Amino acid sequence: MSTTPPAHRRLGMKALLVHEKIDTATAAGAAADNLLQELEARLVRVVVATGADDAVSIIKADPAIQCLLLNWDLDADPHHGGTFRVLDAIRARSTALPVFLLADRSSAASIPVEAMRKADDFVWMQEDTTDFIGGRIVAAIERYRATVLPPMFKALAQFSKVYEYSWHTPGHTGGTAFLKSTVGRAFFEFFGESCFRSDLSISVGELGSLLDHSGPIGDSERYAARVFGSHRSYHVTNGSSTSNRVILMASVTRNQIALCDRNCHKSVEHAMVMSGAIPTYLVPSRNRYGIIGPIPPQRLTPEAIARGIADNPLVHAGIEPKPIHAIVTNSTYDGLCYNVSRVEALLGQSVDRLHFDEAWYGYARFNPIYRERFAMHGDPAKYDAGRPTVFATQSTHKLLAALSQASFIHVRDGRNAIPHARFNEAFMMHASTSPLYAIIASNDVSAAMMDGPGGEALTGDAIREAVAFRRMLARLCVEFSQQKDWFFDAWQPDTVRDAASGKPMPFFEADEERLATDPGCWVLKPDAQWHGFGDIEDGYCMLDPIKVSIVTPGVAPQGGLLPNGIPAAIVTAYLDQQGIVVEKTTDFTILVLFSIGVTKGKWGTLINALLDFKRDYDANAPLEQALPALATAHPERYRSLGLKDLADAMFAAMSRFGTTDSMSQAFSILPHPELSPVEAYEQLVRGNVESLGLGEMAGRTVATGVVPYPPGIPLMMPGENAGDAGGPLLGYLKALESFDRGFPGFGHDTHGVEVEDGAYRVLCIRR
Repeated sequence: MSTTPPAHRRLGMKALLVHEKIDTATAAGAAADNLLQELEARLVRVVVATGADDAVSIIKADPAIQCLLLNWDLDADPHHGGTFRVLDAIRARSTALPVFLLADRSSAASIPVEAMRKADDFVWMQEDTTDFIGGRIVAAIERYRATVLPPMFKALAQFSKVYEYSWHTPGHTGGTAFLKSTVGRAFFEFFGESCFRSDLSISVGELGSLLDHSGPIGDSERYAARVFGSHRSYHVTNGSSTSNRVILMASVTRNQIALCDRNCHKSVEHAMVMSGAIPTYLVPSRNRYGIIGPIPPQRLTPEAIARGIADNPLVHAGIEPKPIHAIVTNSTYDGLCYNVSRVEALLGQSVDRLHFDEAWYGYARFNPIYRERFAMHGDPAKYDAGRPTVFATQSTHKLLAALSQASFIHVRDGRNAIPHARFNEAFMMHASTSPLYAIIASNDVSAAMMDGPGGEALTGDAIREAVAFRRMLARLCVEFSQQKDWFFDAWQPDTVRDAASGKPMPFFEADEERLATDPGCWVLKPDAQWHGFGDIEDGYCMLDPIKVSIVTPGVAPQGGLLPNGIPAAIVTAYLDQQGIVVEKTTDFTILVLFSIGVTKGKWGTLINALLDFKRDYDANAPLEQALPALATAHPERYRSLGLKDLADAMFAAMSRFGTTDSMSQAFSILPHPELSPVEAYEQLVRGNVESLGLGEMAGRTVATGVVPYPPGIPLMMPGENAGDAGGPLLGYLKALESFDRGFPGFGHDTHGVEVEDGAYRVLCIRR
């Protein structure tokens, strides 16, 4: 009997056998049973399905299947409908996975071409020996496994099996150093040997180099470029923060103008500081919840860009007024996606290089619902060199399946392209000479998971789960409102037009498949009340289904606060108490992300937790029961309160301090810049700064960015003036300061602000 090397036990061969009769009562059943026994003897784990429905469920749920063995005469259906359903299910996930049709010679003669194209081989169950059939199946699995791994991960996995004696860094030498102490052994056992055997030095030539993009690492970057639709792609091992800095450092330098989305990540601020660029800001819209909308298209026209540059106090004589670079956040933190073709057409008239920060949006290319709404849209081979050069940064660790800090830079070369050699100088300035190969390999695997039909299948699953959650939340909200009761809602269209009649229907009654596949259901229509961005250009912006903002009661439909409400921070604290951690919380919204790892059980638990909150809120459950950690940490403040008491007190404070309104006012203006970001930073390094309280900051220039979280958008950039004492900038910070003093445990996180005895202090440049 054949044997299999130990490596297969580690990697685990697995096959799905679909046959309605596996027994010894019939010749066909006995042959299937013998095949099952043969494969298990060869260390192939066999999962059995006795019908098409069972098989399709297993295919969707078990990605470890590496071979399909399918009875052609499944269910004795003369039209083979069940057989084709199984074939379609497997090919929707993978075009390379080996598929064997189990048939006899008489039935094989009638197999249609469509089925033959979806299968790889035939097995003559009652003619060939089980040893021969088993060998062919194992060989097919091995070929599949040899080709399924992407370049970098494949090379890393192979090298980790060499068991070499290393005389190079890292000093743990494959993990053996950890075994020399008790704490080290605990660390080793927690992460496992493979983690440490794959942590290698740049001295290992077999894996190539991240800095010169050679060997398997270079092959992996070329592989990623094909998968993500770029001309060039680069692995980055310190997140999209570094990716943004690399691009800006390569593209724009001191006293050159960069157009910058004010809804930018703070890494863009850092890039401005390091490059010396002069930012001219593109201001996005906001709605009644404080959700950041798109930059209106009228602000991207050549006339608007020229006017913004002319009005920029930092653009003085000697600075070329033509912008060199433009950066736009896509999608926004709340899931608003631009029509990128439209943005290109507008901004491309003013600037040669467009940069889309897609840190939260790396999956967009792989599902048709996002068509034309991501940077690398379309066929890279057909990209016109007369179009702008386009960059995209993607945090593959955020919503794809990579390790933390994994990121990609993707490039489409067009006008005024930056040659690789020049770009790589900026890349090497920020890249480590000792990268963690596991991060690069996880990027590699993320690309492989999205390659072919697998990408659409995985993203489609995530979208469908998000749609199911949204429909349930909307249905519950309607049902409670019909009883004149409250519940949470989702920020999404209230209605969807019926595909046949064109008549609007409630969102929760819309067809789930249509919601998961038709982008028209998610496009922001002009003056639609649900989004609150006014007369927006039709088709310009779309809400991403997988980014769900749960809305708590308290905001009026036309803006302003209702008489009563439930601050979202309390709900988030309640969810956290139940082991549910959300992505972002604002005054009245809670953002949850439906990544490819979300399951029905996961979002079902979230629904149950929201229902639990409603129960405890309505009953005014004591905080010692509802939020015990909070009550324990601050007994003098919260011991006597119930959950509704806390919500009422917090809502009253938000109304009194005007936190929501003052936020909208503060972010609707551009502060006056006194210095460029790099000039302000130079003053910081020289120590020419002082820490001031909010009452002392009127008319002063901040030395660092002031960035309230969430979502992490600059209120003031380094070098900008804080304005009048009663102005919107200081007014918003004072509102946050007052709120924080009254509600310990719910303080705001504002980068650039130090809190001393409850008072906000900010570094400002000395006069």
